[in-house]
Amino acid sequence: MNIAILGGGIGGLSAAIALKISGFDVEVYERHSTATDIGAGIVCWPNASFVLAQLGILEDLTKVSGSLSNMNRFSVKGEPLGSLDIKQLDSLMGYGSYSVLRKDLMRLLSQRLVQLNITVHYQHQLISLDESDNEQVIAKFSNGKSIKSDIIIGADGRMNSIARQYVNNDNQPIYQGFVNWVGIFESEKVMFPDISVSDYWGIGERFGIVPVSVNKAYWAGGAAIDNISKKAPAKYKLELAAIFEQWPEPITEIITKTPLSQINKIFVHDHHPINNWHKNNVLLLGDAAHAPLPTSGQGACQALEDAWHFARILKDNSADITAAFCEFIALREEKTRGITMIGRQLASSIFNRDKNYCQQRNLASKNTDYHAVVTAMAKGWASDLPIGQS
Repeated sequence: MNIAILGGGIGGLSAAIALKISGFDVEVYERHSTATDIGAGIVCWPNASFVLAQLGILEDLTKVSGSLSNMNRFSVKGEPLGSLDIKQLDSLMGYGSYSVLRKDLMRLLSQRLVQLNITVHYQHQLISLDESDNEQVIAKFSNGKSIKSDIIIGADGRMNSIARQYVNNDNQPIYQGFVNWVGIFESEKVMFPDISVSDYWGIGERFGIVPVSVNKAYWAGGAAIDNISKKAPAKYKLELAAIFEQWPEPITEIITKTPLSQINKIFVHDHHPINNWHKNNVLLLGDAAHAPLPTSGQGACQALEDAWHFARILKDNSADITAAFCEFIALREEKTRGITMIGRQLASSIFNRDKNYCQQRNLASKNTDYHAVVTAMAKGWASDLPIGQS
């Protein structure tokens, strides 16, 4: 059996690795000329760390990442709003939580592909998926190349997935009314001695800092904005300063000292959940199937879970591809749907522009039982995986 994977992001590369380890012939087709590192960084929560261990990457990941201890919430005035014990979460789930720059995770995934002799075909922009006479799908690329495979996995992202359009007849992402400026900050001095996430909540605005070492972090400054406009990279620092210049330190220092080349602006989209992720021999995976908001904390983690689950299921059902697809979707649809909706709910709360609402939200955060929150997170994120406490 040969498998073609459309998309060389985290979902596509992790699926290639998992499938190769399971004994399948795999090739990846990526539209860019090199591996991409769109976005600043991610947290590999324990469910993702489990998958990375199965892929043979976790040990190397720990060498380039931060081992997180807490997630601390603050108001726009720096008032503590509560703290989530990440080490408790790790203990309950049996794996660590690691903050890593996206470029470093992509590098480790790419190196693992080389070790496994998996070919990545760069500069292959997919333009269509067409059915042949026997219902086997033909993938056509802008460079004139066409391929057929026993299975085609659509891991071509959330913003313009040709595979999602083929399967679902609709691939329109949904703008959720807020923007993230994301960046990577590095200092010569110690800035983050305890490697804890800092999450500041304002009125329709938010600033999050995720250290990956004592002197390096990635960050996201978010604001509710009704309409999508043209990006102007030269103005990013001015835009950030207009919103965050009166916020607590180290926010101003982080914005000021982050090189403009390390800042990006993202008009944040997700997708409405769908029930069916396959058509003929095409299967959706990762953001093409389910694209939660960054407020879920689980976008890349769920793509990694997809990779591990599908490789395992296909190995057990290689004689019946349709049965494998259906079992995979039945296993994954409910969990990913729930994570998408939780991400939307949290974004709606964080980016609410009503002052009274935000005051009540902050008070509720201060009075939250974070031990119970961690327990619920551990149970939800460990579901369908052989990890965590029973």
